[in-house]
Amino acid sequence: MIISSHGLENIKVELEQLDVAGEACGFIRWQWEYYRATYDLQLEDPDKKADYFLRINTRAIKGKLEDPETELAVEDVYIGRATFPHGLDYQSQVPESILHQAKLKLADLKKSLS
Repeated sequence: MIISSHGLENIKVELEQLDVAGEACGFIRWQWEYYRATYDLQLEDPDKKADYFLRINTRAIKGKLEDPETELAVEDVYIGRATFPHGLDYQSQVPESILHQAKLKLADLKKSLS
């Protein structure tokens, strides 16, 4: 599921700043290569015994991810249900409580980057 109104649209930020702010909000830079990175946050639904991951996609617009001063642009934000053994189902229904938590975390991250 794509979260379209996430508040991070058109934000440009240095890699190091996003790493620090993201970590403070619970996000981890997970997948990355020279020109793109994803930041993931795990959200747990104890009622359904399911895990969901909030994923922020970024792309380098100046520099490469080897350099902390690389400028990143935030692209799409997704949320998906974790599947065994390792994957995300972006088509599954996301409980409202999890979606609410995700939006709060995105707002916290936006505030940290401002």
